[in-house]
Parts: sequence; structure tokens; C-alpha cells
Amino acid sequence: MKRRILIIVENMPVPLDFRVWKEARSLRGAGYEVTTLCPKGGCCQKTYEYLEGVHIYRYPEAKEGNTPFEYIWEYSSALFWQFLYSWWIYFRRGFQVIQGCNPPDDIFLVALPFKLFGVRYIFDHHDLIPELYLSKYEKKDFLFNLQAWLEKTTFRCSDVVMSTNNSYREMAMTRGGIHADDVFVVRNGVETDKFKAVPPNPALKYGKRYLVGYVGNMSEQEGLDILIDVALKLKNMGRLDVHFTCVGGGPGLPGLRKLVTEKNVEDIVTFTGRIPDADLLEILSTADVCVNPDKPCPMNSMSTMIKIMEYMALGKPIVQFEGKEGRFSAQESSLYSDGVDRVGDFAEKILWLLDHPEERKRMGEFGRHRIEKELAWEYSVQHLLAAYERAFSKIRRKHVLQPHAVITSKGKSSDAGV
Repeated sequence: MKRRILIIVENMPVPLDFRVWKEARSLRGAGYEVTTLCPKGGCCQKTYEYLEGVHIYRYPEAKEGNTPFEYIWEYSSALFWQFLYSWWIYFRRGFQVIQGCNPPDDIFLVALPFKLFGVRYIFDHHDLIPELYLSKYEKKDFLFNLQAWLEKTTFRCSDVVMSTNNSYREMAMTRGGIHADDVFVVRNGVETDKFKAVPPNPALKYGKRYLVGYVGNMSEQEGLDILIDVALKLKNMGRLDVHFTCVGGGPGLPGLRKLVTEKNVEDIVTFTGRIPDADLLEILSTADVCVNPDKPCPMNSMSTMIKIMEYMALGKPIVQFEGKEGRFSAQESSLYSDGVDRVGDFAEKILWLLDHPEERKRMGEFGRHRIEKELAWEYSVQHLLAAYERAFSKIRRKHVLQPHAVITSKGKSSDAGV
């Protein structure tokens, strides 16, 4: 039986969602027939593409939410298209396993009807959504309770769970009630053959001696307002030799750019928005220190941030707030702010690193070695494949209704007109 799978992701289009794209390509390399379903967005506007052996279907993009009710509209629209496309793909291509990637925790609703035909559901747990909601809105209201119910029901409907780290694995077993044998830690490692340092470009320092780099999403919990205050503190201290460049997009970007103007730090802070990967690599390769100002909270403490892995892969010393999984990943490649004096202590640690080049070099080398020997994506692939072996072991072949693809007159499958 040909092993066919469908990966559904709502948060970003494929292949721009690097974790999902790495999973899809790795599964394809292991012999699976892989189809992904995602929204359109950015440069990914084609309804159908076939890239590196992976079928990619994209549904119409909903407006990105930035308030609770905007999120409800965004996710409801996505659910409608996911439900419609998944049935078309099922009768068009067929699949025995659906992998749902959060956020949000509602993709199980798409998978539920297919379970009647023996299709198994893998929950790819990217974010702790109840904790994410608390970090943004700091209240346990109706919408928080809804998020908690969706998470609980997602776990209940999952045959296998893929957790990004051990904290998430523990959450799946305790809060989710998943048996240990059904939870696999699949870390979001860097592909070291693709994510490599390039020669630094001094022009990216805007005439300053030092560059502090950041890459990531621009939203509430990322703490970039703290980083802007850090830049202001350095400016008020007379340290005009440091420039901050923040790369990435998201719903918070317009507000952050406005804050830069209000704080009068346009001369030392740049928000680039989303840029090509080559430009991102050049900025981070030029940076003397890289930062992760994610606000101290349970969600950030228990989450593994891919930006930390990327900084380490490029051999960059890091400053971040204290957190369980951040410390596990970075270890000696990072300094850790206690989060009490969020601005002052964070600024002091950046300055200490800038003033100690030998320590920057040592920390950067430690981080790069840890990625190469322990945390690169290649070390996660075996756990990814083990999770799928577990899911397929639960399939009773006689209960699987497997439709056949429609064949054109030339004997090839056609995906036109989706």
C-alpha cells in the first residue's frame, strides 16, 4: 500500500513555513507521497504547485487577525477552505494520515470525518495556544476557555502527537492524557547545509561599530517593544556605536515602526519587514550579537524558538530572557537576563558582550558546535519517521477506504482547476 499523507497548516504558506517544509521533504525522501494544504500568502499565490516531489495546494488567504474576534474570523474562514480542499484531495489523491499543525488547535475538526474511513490524525504541536492567549491578553475569559477546550479535544482526537521539545511532550502526556508511546519529540532544527554564514557586509551596520540582530515574527509576545526601549537606553547612555536591525513581518509590525518614531530611535533601529532569505543571512552574518527579547512568561519559557537555533548555526552569541527551553537549546552560547529589570539588565548584557570580543567568539563557537552535533534538523528526522511509523501501525487496512486518483487521457494525474 502506497503511504499517502496530507499535512494541513493554517499559520503560513508552504514552503515559507520552514518546519512544515522540512517535514514534508524529509517524509518525501523516506518514500511517502506527501500533499500539503495551506493558505496563500506573500510570494506563494499559486493554487497548486509540485515542488521537490511534494504536492502543494493553497486556499484563499484570510486577513491576518490581531484581535480575538479577527482571529475567530480568520480561523473560521480557514476551516471552511481546509474542509473543502481536504475532501477534494482525498478523492483526488487519497491519504491514510492527516497531520495538523497548530496554531490554531481546530484542524482536528477537518480530520474527524476522515477517521470514519480509518484515516489517522497526527497533531504537530507547534505552540501552546492557551498560554499564547494569556501572554497576549492576560485574562482567562470565554475565548481562553475556548482555546483550552480546543486543545483538550485536539489531544483526545489525536492518534500520535509530535512535540517540539520535552516541555511540550510533558504537556501532551499530563494535560492532554496522551500515552508516552504516542508522543515523539521532533525538534525544529536548522538544516546546516542550507543555513550557512556568509561574508559580513559592513554597510549593514549603518556607519556604527556594532550590529545587534533579531529575526522572528512581529507580534505581542515577542517583546520587541522591550528591545526598542533597550535601544533607547543605550542611546541615552551615549552608546551611539550600536545599531539594531529586526527582520520579520507580522501584525505588530506597523505599531512597532510607529513606536520607533515615537521613541526617537530611527537612527539606531531598523525594522526591515519580510525580506529574502539571502538578505536575512547577510544581516545575521554581519551581526555581532543576536537577541531574543521574548517576554518572560510560561508560554515562552516552555517553547523552543527557531531563531535561537538559527543564531547558533551562524555562530552568534545570544542575549535572551531566562527560560527553560531557551536555556536547554542555547546553553553556554547565550547570556540570560533575569527579567526583573527587563530593559536595564538586557541592555547591560548586550554591552558586556560587545565589549568582550573573545567571549563572543567562544560562545558563538559553542553554539555552532551544539547545532552541528546535536540539534540540526538531521537529528530530528528519525523521530519524525518514528512518529509516522507509529501512526501507520494503528491503521487496519481492511477498514481503510482508499479512493483512486482521477487519471487523465494521457495517464497522468491532473491538478488543474482546483
